[in-house]
Amino acid sequence: MSMAHLTIDDLKSQARRLREAMSAAGTPLTHSAALELVAKSHGARDWNTLSTLAARTDNVPAPPATVGAVVTGEYLGQRFRAKVLAMRKLSNSDYHAITLHFDEPVDIVTFDSFSAFRQRVSGTIDGRGVSPQRTSNGRPHIVLDA
Repeated sequence: MSMAHLTIDDLKSQARRLREAMSAAGTPLTHSAALELVAKSHGARDWNTLSTLAARTDNVPAPPATVGAVVTGEYLGQRFRAKVLAMRKLSNSDYHAITLHFDEPVDIVTFDSFSAFRQRVSGTIDGRGVSPQRTSNGRPHIVLDA
């Protein structure tokens, strides 16, 4: 979720326009419900979270994980639990480079007669913890649990 250049006033204006449009369509909406819907449309959990992000002076989204954190998710379709060894924002983008050390090595091969285990991997993830790189079946390489 990128909040670049959005102020709290911008977000409240979005909520007001949403209320007007919903009311014109015959579905009245309270102001607080409109604020919550605007928050969801920007990927935030609720209005308080969104307004806090908009009020930040640097207005930069927080990274999806921090160095030293223990995270869970999927790597090449295999479940994992790992420690984040490194994390850095890639310049001029919403992506982060991440290095993970799995608690237990992950077998990335799905064939019965062959295995290839990985315990430390590096990749790129977006602000939601999902890598833009995909496998041949369209699944992201890395998906961190929320």
